[in-house]
Formats: sequence, structure tokens, C-alpha cells
Amino acid sequence: FRSKGYAWLLKQKKDDGGIYGKGLASYNTSSAIMALLARGRKEDEPAILKARAFLVDQQTDWGKKGVADNKYDGGTGYGGTYPHSDMSNTYLALEALYHSRHLAQDNKSGEQPELDWGAALTFISRCQNLEETNDQITAVAPEDKGGLVYFPGDSKAGERKLPDGRVALRSYGSMSYAGLLSFIYAELDKDDPRVKGVLKWLGANYTLKENPGLGAQGLYYYYHAMTKALVAAQINMLPLADGTKADWRKDLGTLLVSNQKADGSWINENSRWWENDSILVTSYVVLTLEQIYFTLPQK
Repeated sequence: FRSKGYAWLLKQKKDDGGIYGKGLASYNTSSAIMALLARGRKEDEPAILKARAFLVDQQTDWGKKGVADNKYDGGTGYGGTYPHSDMSNTYLALEALYHSRHLAQDNKSGEQPELDWGAALTFISRCQNLEETNDQITAVAPEDKGGLVYFPGDSKAGERKLPDGRVALRSYGSMSYAGLLSFIYAELDKDDPRVKGVLKWLGANYTLKENPGLGAQGLYYYYHAMTKALVAAQINMLPLADGTKADWRKDLGTLLVSNQKADGSWINENSRWWENDSILVTSYVVLTLEQIYFTLPQK
């Protein structure tokens, strides 16, 4: 079954280097790179490098080249009919590029294109509710400070009207964990205000009952992004706003095991972002549990 899956995946290679079906080119190419890296076969390296070059080419640079004069510059979008950047596609592209860059830097396949990581960081910063590092933002509610939104000027969690009449975007869970991961891939120092800001927001909004700000929407995507981000940040116990710490691995692992259906699957009753598809959600959960299990702290 595994070999058939990989054979199918490689049949999706396009002439432009992307690995996708009929759409969502960036998103699917990023996921394909991670899958091929997990297999660890040298024979897959040419396909990975071509896919990597495709992702680099998807980085947005509208307006004057090399200048972040458009709010979407530096990020990555779905491609095709959804060309502008968003935080979800950007984090997945950065993840694939970060984990595959050893292949691009080993000089065995000639010079390879590289992402403009500085421009990517500018875009990610523009998605964060943090006035000191976001050159696009005009208002931030105290409860949203440090968290992230979908793209500059848009939050799937909606808006808040401030007492002075200004309107601020609401931060939400899944994109805030995507932001933390992106800061890690961009190799920001842990003392950078952007890293400290998002960690403070995540600690203040820690919950497994919902995707903070979105309720049940994208809940299993949220669990998956949370796990990857906290593992990458090497956070075993997440500091919370009340001074306590959450044993997030125990909390999440227990919850997921208890939510498994009789047939072995998982599903979200909320259909947003296809999470009523048990194959997709079960894939999220298996990947999440795998990360939890293999990174358990050694006593």
C-alpha cells in the first residue's frame, strides 16, 4: 500500500516541478515534499529539488521586484485562481523548504534557487497582531496581541471593534501556531519579540476544546499545527497565563485517543476545510500522534 501511494504521488509531478493534481499547487507540493523526505530515498531527490524550485518560484513579489511594496509580498499562496499569499500556504512552504534545504545546499546537483527568507519573514510579521514589528497594522485589541491572522487585513476569526471606534482583527489558534513554526523555520531567536509575543498569546489561549477564535472549524488542523510547533520550539510544558504549565502532549494524546471512532477513524462534525472527511482528519491525527510519541521527554 505504501509503495502504491508513493507511485501515485510521483505520477502527479508536473513539468513546472510542482507535485499536485488539478489545483492547490503550492499546498500540495509542500505536502508532497514532506512525504518524499519521510521516505528517505535517494532516487526521489531530483523530484524533491524540482518541487523545491517550484515552491521558491511561488513566493509572491508583486510591484517593484525585491521590495515588499505589496502586503502579500514574501508569502506564498495556493497558486492558480488563488494567487495571493496566506499564512497557511506560507508556513507549509517554509516547512518543506526548511527540511529539504540540505539537498539544495550539498552542491551535488548544481546551484539551486533559494527563497527570500527575509521577505517571507516580513509577510509573516504582517500577519501578526504586534504593532512593533507589523508595518501594516492599524489597531490591535489587547487580547489579540501576539497572535496571527490568515493574511494581512483578513482574519477567519473576524474583527473586534475597539472603544475608540477602530476595528482590529482577531487572532486565532491554527494560524498562530503556523506563525510560531514559521518563525522557527526563519531561525528567529527565541528572545525576538515576535516569538515571545506569539508564545504569550498561545499560552493565554491554550485549549483543546476548540480552535481558539474559530470554534470547531479546522480543529484537527489546529491540533496538528500545535503539535508540530511545540515540538519544533522544544516546549514540553506550555506556560499559561495563570502561571501554571500545560502538559500538552498528555492532554492532546488523551483527547485524540478518546475521540477515535469504532472503525479506527477520526472525523470532525464541522465540515469547514473538508474536516468532515475521515481520511483527511485521520491523517492529521496519525501524524499528530506520531509526533507526540516520538518526542516524549525521556525520564
